[in-house]
Amino acid sequence: MPRFSIIVPSHGVAGRLSQALDSVLGQSFGDLELIPVCDAPDSPAAAVAAAYAGRDSRVTPAHSPPSAGLGGARNAGMRAAGGAYVLFLDGDDLLLPGALAALDARLTETAGVDVLYAEHERTPWWEGEPANPAAPLLAKAPKGAFAPDRFPELTGVRLPVSGTAYRRAFLTGHELLFSEGYFTDLGWSGLTGIAAGRIAVLRRVVARHRSRRQGSRLNLPGPHQHTLLDQVELVLTRAAVAGLSAERARALFDQLFAHVLRTASRPERLPSAHRAFFRRAARLYRKHRPAGHHVPAGSLGVQHRLLATGAYTAFRALRGANRAVSRSAERLARPRMLRTRLRYARDLRRPLDPQLAVFCAYWGRGYTCNPAAIHAKARELAPHIRSVFLVEADQAHTMPEGVEHAVIGSRRYWEVLARATYLVNNANFAEGVVKRPGSVHLQTQHGTPLKTMGVDQSTYPVVAARSGSFTKLLGRVDRWDFNLSSNSHSTQMWERAFPGSYEHLEYGYPRNDVFCTATAADVVRVRRELGVPDGATAVLYAPTHRDHHTGFEAGLDLEAFCEAAGEDVVVLLRAHYFYDRGRPAGSGRVIDVTAHRSSEDVCLAADALVTDYSSIMFDYANLDRPIVVYADDWEVYRETRGVYFDLPAEPPGPVARTPGELARVFRDGSWAGPRSTALRAAFRERFCQFDDGRAAERVVRRVLLGEPPEAIPPVVPLAERVPAPAAATLVRS
Repeated sequence: MPRFSIIVPSHGVAGRLSQALDSVLGQSFGDLELIPVCDAPDSPAAAVAAAYAGRDSRVTPAHSPPSAGLGGARNAGMRAAGGAYVLFLDGDDLLLPGALAALDARLTETAGVDVLYAEHERTPWWEGEPANPAAPLLAKAPKGAFAPDRFPELTGVRLPVSGTAYRRAFLTGHELLFSEGYFTDLGWSGLTGIAAGRIAVLRRVVARHRSRRQGSRLNLPGPHQHTLLDQVELVLTRAAVAGLSAERARALFDQLFAHVLRTASRPERLPSAHRAFFRRAARLYRKHRPAGHHVPAGSLGVQHRLLATGAYTAFRALRGANRAVSRSAERLARPRMLRTRLRYARDLRRPLDPQLAVFCAYWGRGYTCNPAAIHAKARELAPHIRSVFLVEADQAHTMPEGVEHAVIGSRRYWEVLARATYLVNNANFAEGVVKRPGSVHLQTQHGTPLKTMGVDQSTYPVVAARSGSFTKLLGRVDRWDFNLSSNSHSTQMWERAFPGSYEHLEYGYPRNDVFCTATAADVVRVRRELGVPDGATAVLYAPTHRDHHTGFEAGLDLEAFCEAAGEDVVVLLRAHYFYDRGRPAGSGRVIDVTAHRSSEDVCLAADALVTDYSSIMFDYANLDRPIVVYADDWEVYRETRGVYFDLPAEPPGPVARTPGELARVFRDGSWAGPRSTALRAAFRERFCQFDDGRAAERVVRRVLLGEPPEAIPPVVPLAERVPAPAAATLVRS
């Protein structure tokens, strides 16, 4: 009996099916059977599945007619399954590297659980940042296996089918099947949540769900929207028979009716019989409302009350009012709109809040980089400062628990920008932000410059064309009071690239503090989280962005590199943050870590770094671990982007110009040899001057607490620092 049966319905996704199958067959854990379910024996998907079956005996295709839908295809897969645990993967999903090994390990730890829930990514096919919507919920779950009563929130329908592991004997014992028609995931999640006796969670992303550009078919208008209520009634009826505890019943009820109210508040999804939908939903609400149920607060609570009483006319009126408010909010998100300017101007007349600080990183991409490190230290050393992190709407869910944030473009965003005394950013605030007398702007930067920056880009046509107005750039620089630097080279380059009257703070980069404070246990933990096999040599491959390219290009055949470099080598691929993700190979020896929130964690996990011209080399050098430069197009890059020094002449380690040279550097051991060590020592002496583990403390004391320069802790000399140990060092010790 295989450990896992992985069922992959393929209707409508034949073009992406091979990627899904490769993501399964490339797993380091191989005790599995893979069941692609095709809609007809002569369909394109069936041809793809048959080819895979011919190459790998673990692939056993099954068939289900298109009329059976997604639920029927999954049921057909379950009938063919023989594994101990069943996983479902949509044909346009990917199982991430190391996922099965992580699931197996967790199932071993929590022996015999009926359901193992895991985190998942949601990423558009064409563009956008990956989201991890399950993480906040799963973070609150008990650590081991537990009965559902201990965490009622998991009784409901908040997690997707894909990426969740179900014990097959549990499914067959309870005769659990997918319903026909639409919203089948809703019914399945509810029924399995009700029936499960022991569950557990895995705090790791195992599946990547790639959302269609056209959006979910469940959001399209049509009569199929009424089948949502069929699934809700099915689940609530089963829950009543099961006799759930009051807490589980209330959690399930609220989650189901959150779906119902989202549809009811969008009559455009129901071009006919919207009133009938509402009335049936009201009957279900009254019939199944648990004893002691309390309606939520705010507008959602009002919707609950109106649904409970069947007040359709009032509900429609509330929906119209909410839409009007939403349209106003959309107008506020554009700072050039009159109403936003007037409100912002009004807030600018109010006094500064001396205990308010605003932080932002990478134009709102999330809680990361130097601003996040300063924010965390401020909570420790300056708890009287109220700190608000600015974030784009699609990244708000990624904010750590307890971190106050404001969505960029919202009314609150402009209010805190107007009133904050301290403003911290690693890029620049919006064009319309006013520098008020008495406010303090700290520019943290986000790397050591090898490539030209700021006004130095003006002589390079390719990058200058994308940089916008240099006059406006200098206007933004005029708002800076302090500019952070991690070495003297940076101080000099910032001065010429961003001419202004600000004060240089040669304090180091707070985000790099972890390289001196992390422990051996931290290194082991991060490697396990990323799926690095024990005993492997993890090579971080981090190519930079090229202005003359229109998209991400790995620049190296990573599978071939792994094969040529040595059997113990795995690659951690991290693309530049301009791209939503890298392009991972199908091999289990290539782990795509582009979407991992912390580049510092990725560096801690790596035994060596291979990069071309990325500024990550300067950060990684603080770990005193081997660095190899892959400069296959140095001349082109130098001419199109411009650089501040000749990297091949002053490298942090060996320089390779071809894939063969790069593989040879690892194969013969010179990547970690005496010459590599000597080059790195000279590089560290030049570029690791101030990163000693106390940069964040220095910044908080100087900027937020107003301590004089002479009171700031001095930089620890390079020779006295103890970087976090590499995994290879831990093995030897």
